[in-house]
Amino acid sequence: MRKKTFAAAALLAAASLTLSACGSGADSDKPVTMVSEDTSQQAATVLDKPFEKPDLVLTDTEGKEYDLREQTAGKPTLIYFGYTHCPDVCPLTMNNITVAKKQLPQAEQDKLRVVFVSTDPERDTPAALGKWLKGIDPQVVGLTGDFDTVQAGARTLGISIDPPTKDKNGKIVSAHGTQVVAFSPKSDAGYVLYGEDATVQDYTKDLPKLLKGENP
Repeated sequence: MRKKTFAAAALLAAASLTLSACGSGADSDKPVTMVSEDTSQQAATVLDKPFEKPDLVLTDTEGKEYDLREQTAGKPTLIYFGYTHCPDVCPLTMNNITVAKKQLPQAEQDKLRVVFVSTDPERDTPAALGKWLKGIDPQVVGLTGDFDTVQAGARTLGISIDPPTKDKNGKIVSAHGTQVVAFSPKSDAGYVLYGEDATVQDYTKDLPKLLKGENP
């Protein structure tokens, strides 16, 4: 397998610009890291220089304070930024992960932390977020809070988020990057990226390795 090195800013910018109904956005302050990838062979992009886990303290679906770093320390974790009113990419991504996760033994399912952070906190109250996630996977950790805090946390992972706006039809849309970031239980670092094209089969194949902190 050939190994190619890129600036993550360029890679992530390309990914965030190919959004569907969730919208699109730009952010010139993306951190730069190096990645090794062979996109023709796999959905996963392994980072040579992993991302540090965002220092986020938000509110979970029960209205309780949730310290992301503290609560997920030493646990295999997938983080995704999206919103419940998203018509396609967000529910598809979460459902793909859920279907793949349910193919793991129960003990391994319990180890995995899947975190969904709302990019539309004004509408995604803890109750609304909890109701939406219950229809997907009650084990998913749903987080909401101050938009600026969420945006800053996403930025540390090179993910663009714009404040929700109204489109020409008056519908509120949230423009956000669609990457899923996998964090290692060994280092708590975000070392693997998945784009919106990642399938159930991709996650099914990779999750057993991600649970061990191994490269997919």
